[in-house]
Amino acid sequence: MKTIKDVFLSFQQGLSEVYDTREIEAIALLVLEEITDMSRAKIKAFPEDEVPGEATEKIQNILEELKTGRPVQYILGNTEFYGLNFLVNPATLIPRPETEELVEWLISSVGSLKLAVNSSLSVLDIGTGSGCIAISLKKNLPGAKVTAIDISPEALHTAQQNAVINDVEVEFIQDDILNTKLEIEYSKFEVIISNPPYVTLIDKAQMHQNVTGFEPHTALFVPENDPLIFYKGIADFAVEHLSGNGLLFFEINENFGKETVELLTDKGFTDIELRKDMSSRDRMAKAVKG
Repeated sequence: MKTIKDVFLSFQQGLSEVYDTREIEAIALLVLEEITDMSRAKIKAFPEDEVPGEATEKIQNILEELKTGRPVQYILGNTEFYGLNFLVNPATLIPRPETEELVEWLISSVGSLKLAVNSSLSVLDIGTGSGCIAISLKKNLPGAKVTAIDISPEALHTAQQNAVINDVEVEFIQDDILNTKLEIEYSKFEVIISNPPYVTLIDKAQMHQNVTGFEPHTALFVPENDPLIFYKGIADFAVEHLSGNGLLFFEINENFGKETVELLTDKGFTDIELRKDMSSRDRMAKAVKG
């Protein structure tokens, strides 16, 4: 019988060429929680406790997959975002803590629109992927009407499943924001939010293989000669479809903060604000439609 301590040791030995020590510990903890149904506190408090044989076999199989670089979230099939559970798969990006910060910023900013939590608020999430942004917003702003679009039918299928799991109503639409048909059916939104593709080839060279080798490229990468292509398209859409004084939120490439601000300024947005993430990198922008 393996103990919890043995599992952590086998993960450290098996994944040392793929992840750093802190990441390996976090992954092992996540796997143990998922497979054994033990709480994180119990796992940490009782490292000498034995792991049941059936669970040990499952954990070993997961470890073998992890050695290939496959993200643990895809192996387990789910992840947590903003306190909620989401299905994830290779058709969707894996939600990240920086995006939670973007969601928190939007929720805390809604007051500037003089709208209470349960008041009518029209929100559009562009490039929804797993639906993590749209669903988290609907869960925390239950009175809002939330619409979400994505170019990928596979991603939208997962997002619809996640809306059911989290017991919220979000309208999901397949659409390409660079060639959108939304203007035919929709007029104004009070808030538009997006975490669009923004990774350049230079960025790609510095990224971990478990991202570049497994997560969907259409949701990640942009042309080297036009890295702000999606920000331009979304800003143009927002000019037409944001209500007066409406809010536009972006997750951004930390290397293009200045350029993103200039783009939004040129499009006529005001009160433009860059915000740093927990790692002190420029990763978010907010603007008001003038």
